[in-house]
Amino acid sequence: MSRIVREVSLAASLEEVLQVIVVQTRKMMAVDVCSVYLTESNGSHVLMATQGLHPEAVGQVRLIPREGLVGLVAERAEPVNLENAAAHPHFKFIPGSGEEPFQAFLGVPVLHQRKLLGVLVVQQKIARQFDEVDVSFLFTLAAQLGGVIAHARASGVLQKPMGSQNENGPERYLTGIVGAPGVALGKGVVVYSATGLDTVPERQVANIKEEERIFRLAVVHVSQEIQSLGNHLELSLANEYQPLFKAYAMLTGSQSLVEATVERIRAGEWAPSALSTVIKEQARRLEAQEDLYLRERGNDLREIGRRILGYLQNVAPINLEYPENTILIGENLSAMDLAEVPMGRLAGVISAHGSGFSHVAILAHAMGIPAIMGISKANLGQLDQRELILDGYQGRVHLEPSRLVRQEFARLARQEQQLTEELKGLRDLPAETPDGFRVHLYANIGLLADIELSLAAGTEGVGLYRTELLFMVRDQFPTEEEQYAVYRKLLQAFTPSPVVLRVLDVGGDKFLPYFSIEEANPFLGWRGIRVILDHPEIFLTQVR
Repeated sequence: MSRIVREVSLAASLEEVLQVIVVQTRKMMAVDVCSVYLTESNGSHVLMATQGLHPEAVGQVRLIPREGLVGLVAERAEPVNLENAAAHPHFKFIPGSGEEPFQAFLGVPVLHQRKLLGVLVVQQKIARQFDEVDVSFLFTLAAQLGGVIAHARASGVLQKPMGSQNENGPERYLTGIVGAPGVALGKGVVVYSATGLDTVPERQVANIKEEERIFRLAVVHVSQEIQSLGNHLELSLANEYQPLFKAYAMLTGSQSLVEATVERIRAGEWAPSALSTVIKEQARRLEAQEDLYLRERGNDLREIGRRILGYLQNVAPINLEYPENTILIGENLSAMDLAEVPMGRLAGVISAHGSGFSHVAILAHAMGIPAIMGISKANLGQLDQRELILDGYQGRVHLEPSRLVRQEFARLARQEQQLTEELKGLRDLPAETPDGFRVHLYANIGLLADIELSLAAGTEGVGLYRTELLFMVRDQFPTEEEQYAVYRKLLQAFTPSPVVLRVLDVGGDKFLPYFSIEEANPFLGWRGIRVILDHPEIFLTQVR
């Protein structure tokens, strides 16, 4: 499943997504046929991709509402699992499709936000009843496909024949890595620095003591500025992310940075070029590492260097205008850049570099805004002050969205808001099945910022608190006191309701920036409970 999801995320078009689905599903389920039918606005179902039926049937086979077994799956919005499909009264033979020899049939609906988008089907020549594992696998795949189809529809792809152009020519967009999901419509604001580490001239200085004093004063000033930025975050985020900004401040005043620069100053070099040389040398060493986290710390170091350099050169900070629905754009955005945007105005984030595990992506996720990382080939300057659309589900930035695309994304945003409002009306009602069985609804969270949202949604406790996120947003293991404060706040917020906290779960696709886990197959190796059993000091501290 993880392989299919990964290939889907890398696909450049809906056609590629559907092809990945049918090819990989047929292979992994060991079936003879896998097909995808998309549901049109009039309720008809069109065969849009297949592996096993005749290729020429794609786009030609069309079933009216309630027609055939596909229509039955769509009507019921539930799986149809048949050992002998031809014997079912809803079976409809379609000449030329190539499905004559297939007996076993399993179809599941493709849904998104309770709306039917299509039907996913597998077939086999031998008569067999698909088991629960098969049904669950196909259901999970259909859920993944539902999100992709919904956003393809929002971007206008499904309003016209697939592969065609829109009314204004080809739809232009940039593709990156999803850092945080969501959709945003807003105006781009490019962040840039007035100081450059690569343009500082080398000079000698006469008053060495005064130059050292000015440099140390600049370090203190920037450290205080960074901590102040952390305090400007929304109240629900400030406490949780304060350690991150403290770590930046500590990096600013670190002995390795300060003493190396002072050494060059004492040798007669003026502070700006001494700082520039040290920053570039240390950043290059970090950026040469294979570890992704260490490479990103090189970017943090350069950002800190630029801030200190600006103070040394008396360069006034650039006062950017942040409009409503600001989409913040930069080569290497940092958490400090996000913190400078006035509260309530940040709608989305675009960074030319970085990954989904960067501090910017994690912070954007906590703030509930989409983030797209790794758009390294774009000329970011051309995005400044332009109306943009961020599709944080597919990792796309629409550059010149047509009227139709803007309308569709705006409609999607309204639908999501409408669904939220509809669910609010059910929030305080008891969760009961029609036959009177009581179900308890618990939250699945990992950040203190999720507490208010969970309580507002009417949850009855926490079914899973993922403590690994507390470890992931820091540059070192949280102390026992820090963990105690977070867990206590969580328990107090939900008392007397139950709260389940999961002990540290890392490994696989979850890693700590300061704790190396390198394996050829991390998902089957050293992860989860195996890690903390080998490190009882981590486990015992957390349990206490």
